[in-house]
Amino acid sequence: MSIAFCLCLTEAILIFAAEGSLFFCSYKVKVLLHWTAQMLALVAATLGLAFIISSKNRSELPHFISWHSILGLLTFLATCGQVLCGLCLLFPQALRISLMAQLRRCHTVCGLIVYLLTTFTVALGICSDWFQAQIKGVAWYFCLGLIFCPALMIVNQIPRTCLSKKRQYV
Repeated sequence: MSIAFCLCLTEAILIFAAEGSLFFCSYKVKVLLHWTAQMLALVAATLGLAFIISSKNRSELPHFISWHSILGLLTFLATCGQVLCGLCLLFPQALRISLMAQLRRCHTVCGLIVYLLTTFTVALGICSDWFQAQIKGVAWYFCLGLIFCPALMIVNQIPRTCLSKKRQYV
């Protein structure tokens, strides 16, 4: 589930990249694709969290004692907050929201924070004893690189495309 979450989250952000998106369509369609990818990411995160809690209950192990699990829970809660903020952006008339530009900028910056939380949560998972017992040597470093390469792209893309210039949203 974490792979599905990371892939959906990454593509949801990259949909708005001028040069990195797989989709060449109008802004409204990109918003719909972004929303769909975010919902898929949230479903994957929810299923993953439910599976982990169920597994811990079955094996009678304590919950949320590692840095990975605590940061994972924080990431899940931040993702839920981002979805609520996205809902406000999707339906501003129904919610009587007037400060759309500020809310959009806040959503963008918080989205970057959620993505970085996700990156570090997965990195902490790779540093776990279980993962290091499964993957050793150069392959472990390759897996670590697979986590940070998309994060570097997104950290570079968001300020360039979303925050640095004034955009006309239609």
